[in-house]
Amino acid sequence: MTSSGPLPSVLLLGGGKMGGAMLNGWRRAGLGPSYVLDPGPTAAGLAGDLVAVVAEAASIPAGFRPDAVVLAVKPQMADVALPGIAPFAAEALVVSIMAGRTSAGIANLTGASAIVRAMPNTPAAIGQGFTAAFAGPGVSAAQRSLCDGLLQSIGEVAWVEDESQLDAITATSGSGPAYVFLLAELLEAAAIEQGLPPDLARRLARRTVAGSGALLAAGTDDAAIMRQAVTSPGGTTQAALGVLMAPAAWPDAMSRAVAAATARSRELSS
Repeated sequence: MTSSGPLPSVLLLGGGKMGGAMLNGWRRAGLGPSYVLDPGPTAAGLAGDLVAVVAEAASIPAGFRPDAVVLAVKPQMADVALPGIAPFAAEALVVSIMAGRTSAGIANLTGASAIVRAMPNTPAAIGQGFTAAFAGPGVSAAQRSLCDGLLQSIGEVAWVEDESQLDAITATSGSGPAYVFLLAELLEAAAIEQGLPPDLARRLARRTVAGSGALLAAGTDDAAIMRQAVTSPGGTTQAALGVLMAPAAWPDAMSRAVAAATARSRELSS
């Protein structure tokens, strides 16, 4: 099927939050005629110009030849969901955003020879995502460029040469937004504990986290240098950081958290 825009035709397997976020980014960039395969009751809402939603692979026209098949189902569903799209994956670039599922495992389930594993994160929903990707040996230069176009439409892209690095990337970047949201959640709760009205506490926490992130993204200094610039000797920030940076506090907790997520990603491998 010929694309009517700068992006190709895609078969998206899984229209959940991340799949839907990617689809929105592709639409903004000009997606060619595509299909979403998802039996969920809310998936129909993803339909629109040039995009049809179906509940089963048998409903996709036999003549449909996507340039890319994107696997956006939960890794625990792969054994059931992937074999059904094998006829479309055989000649297409397969891009998997499933945590833990290896290229070899995906090839066994789909028969695909050109596989990219990618790990985007949820800021992709507003075009501010970060995606790390690994291209298997069967991926051509043209297919890698095609994948670049798909991923750059939802944010920044970095390529790695070692597939095993995706486990730590998943734990850091893929899961990272949840850590940031937890920070906003805890900051809001702490402000309420100190007597601030809930509405004000929420606004302070959210804008502080969002504004600090924007400042970090706009700058070139290390995060440590930016932190030090905000910390006056003997001031309020230093008093707070004395608690947060104690060896058994944030440094240890973050290290253990990312290690736990990395280990879980490896457990999901097949």
